[in-house]
Amino acid sequence: MRIIVVGAGAVGLASAYRLAKSGCEVVVLDARRAGSAATHGNAAKIALAESGPVPAPGVILQSLKWMLKPDSPLYVKPSLAPGFVKFMLSMARHCTARDFRRGLEVQLRLAEGTMDLLDDWTRDGISFEMHKAGVLLAFETRDRYEEQCASLDVFERFGMVPEHLHGDAVQAREPALNSRIRHGLYFPDDRQVEPDSLTQGLLKRCQALGVEIHEHSPVHRFLRRGDAVTGVLTDRGEITGDTLLLAAGVWTGRMTRELGVPMPIRPGKGYSVDYSPAPLHLRTSLTLEDARVAVTPLGGFLRLAGTMEFGGLEENVNLPRVAAIKKAAADAFTDWDNPPGEAAPWAGMRPMTPDGLPVIGRLHPLPNVYVASGHGMLGLTLAPATAEIITEAITRQRLPAVAEAVSPLRFTRR
Repeated sequence: MRIIVVGAGAVGLASAYRLAKSGCEVVVLDARRAGSAATHGNAAKIALAESGPVPAPGVILQSLKWMLKPDSPLYVKPSLAPGFVKFMLSMARHCTARDFRRGLEVQLRLAEGTMDLLDDWTRDGISFEMHKAGVLLAFETRDRYEEQCASLDVFERFGMVPEHLHGDAVQAREPALNSRIRHGLYFPDDRQVEPDSLTQGLLKRCQALGVEIHEHSPVHRFLRRGDAVTGVLTDRGEITGDTLLLAAGVWTGRMTRELGVPMPIRPGKGYSVDYSPAPLHLRTSLTLEDARVAVTPLGGFLRLAGTMEFGGLEENVNLPRVAAIKKAAADAFTDWDNPPGEAAPWAGMRPMTPDGLPVIGRLHPLPNVYVASGHGMLGLTLAPATAEIITEAITRQRLPAVAEAVSPLRFTRR
């Protein structure tokens, strides 16, 4: 069986790897350099402790309050485009406690075997930078801490029981934090993965398994025979295959529209800034919850990442939003004073869905087209499980029960 995978980010490469391991002939296409879009600049976390969907109780009201703040953690760029309005209204309908808790449970179930799969990858010769430092969710205000605690029972059902920290106990856990941080939840099992190293590790293993990798090869058109897709047209000419997997991140939505089965996958822009060498030593990775900024220590550098900006596909850098991310670090750390070694800020597009869950499975009614996208901020976290689901679906024509909740069918049923 010959599989065409469109997209060479974490999800696409992980899927290509597992399909090749299962005996498939695989060719991977990407319009850019492999791993250079959302995979490259993310928060570099395997973020089990932060697996809640973006649509959450109070999100819409909060976004309205932040609408006029250019440096707010969440920003919705006003637009009357029908597709954008429909998406945001659908997201608003999912901003309920019931949908949030259900979405959190789905994503935790998807990610349940992630750590074991990552360890399997390393045993199979995939080399990448990974740390097991856990994560400290750090809070300035009691309100944000209690808001997070409201869903802890869901985490605990999956064996994730955090350490509750208050007052000086927060600084005892992470001495770099100053006294503004008064509350914390420490989850010991979260990991950190340097995404560029993961891209290179997956690329090398895929190539060793015989996978064809074509970078800088955008898809111009899909080749069809009836309902089936027989291949794609690229700058390299026609590439044919038995099955098509769309794992192109935010651009997957546009591709599904071209195929006549549109999936509501839209961009949510995020930003990151790296410092090399790291300006301070951290015992663990952090999320500064009041500012929604992730702080991830990696080998030789430190990454700040945050914000969610709903708008178009523009990848320009909004400097006030970058300044807000840096200010969050300055406010939270004792020894943060315009540290040297700051790299140019990065902005990229996360693939978002209105219910905050990924889209994984066959693109019905097309008989040989599959989708693996819409992972939002959890692309790294959910890539291993997504690869397992997609491989099972393509090679055995069956899906695990957990995949029903993330099927494309939820957006096509009438």
